[in-house]
Amino acid sequence: MPVLVAGSIATDHLMHFPGKFSDQLVAEQLHNVSLSFLVDDLVIRRGGVAPNICYGMAQLGGSPVLIGAVGEDFDDYRAWLERNGVDCGHILVSQFHHTARFICTTDDDLCQIGSFYTGAMSEARNIELAPAWRSTGADLVVISADDPAAMLRHSEECRQLGYRFAADPSQQVTRMANGGDLTKLIEGAELLFTNEYERSLLESKTGLSGDEVLARVSVRVTTLGKAGVEIAGREIETVRVPVAKERAKADPTGVGDAFRAGLLTARDWGLSWERSAQVGNMLACYVLETVGTQEYEIKPGDFADRLSESYGDACAEEILPHLP
Repeated sequence: MPVLVAGSIATDHLMHFPGKFSDQLVAEQLHNVSLSFLVDDLVIRRGGVAPNICYGMAQLGGSPVLIGAVGEDFDDYRAWLERNGVDCGHILVSQFHHTARFICTTDDDLCQIGSFYTGAMSEARNIELAPAWRSTGADLVVISADDPAAMLRHSEECRQLGYRFAADPSQQVTRMANGGDLTKLIEGAELLFTNEYERSLLESKTGLSGDEVLARVSVRVTTLGKAGVEIAGREIETVRVPVAKERAKADPTGVGDAFRAGLLTARDWGLSWERSAQVGNMLACYVLETVGTQEYEIKPGDFADRLSESYGDACAEEILPHLP
């Protein structure tokens, strides 16, 4: 079934400075700092939480529908996503702003100076979900990190219209200082995604205990880094699934997005929580092993072989028939 994936859409402009920022800074003149760094490398990466999730779902044969706000500079990115199976027909195109952009320079000590331009993302709060839900026949809305007002609007619309939704606040847990807003965001969610730190921060900001959070959502999915993932719910037995076996570590950016894409797609196939988490963990490895969040390609035979290595032959045999 189609899934609406709402969230940030951005491009990353990543540069390298062949030196150390610290060598260029004069302590007593920091109040007058005015510097320009001559860089020797520029890489432009497609990013944003929502496109990352959509790309992963499409690689597994899912039907993701991207929901978000972009600028008129989005054409090349749109073409890439559509070539890779992502429905981009319900994106809001701003007449005033460029697509959100992260610009970052890294030095030889891996110190970074970066800026994030929200741009068109600030207009995501103007997006209504109902037209996309009706026209695509969607069965689920994923509300991932975005303009906070947009996230709150989307969750409220889902509750009012009875749409199934997953709350995935991720890094916006730190941005949303109002615990009441966080509570509104997750209230009634079928799924709540966080990592271990975000789980603790969410409970601290809302004043809710773990049990009280779980009383407001059906299932809580917590990624635990090297320890894998924990899935708990009011009507399911708690499941813990270890990470899949990686072959390299190139770049961790987007690993969590890939996990969500894998788990959600496998659940749409009708698989158990354990199997779905195994698919998510395996897809996350593909992202970890490549530079860039959408630079991998799923080949069914290889994917099944790697599932077998990590989780056994029975896992691979159950999942292989679902792969495109």
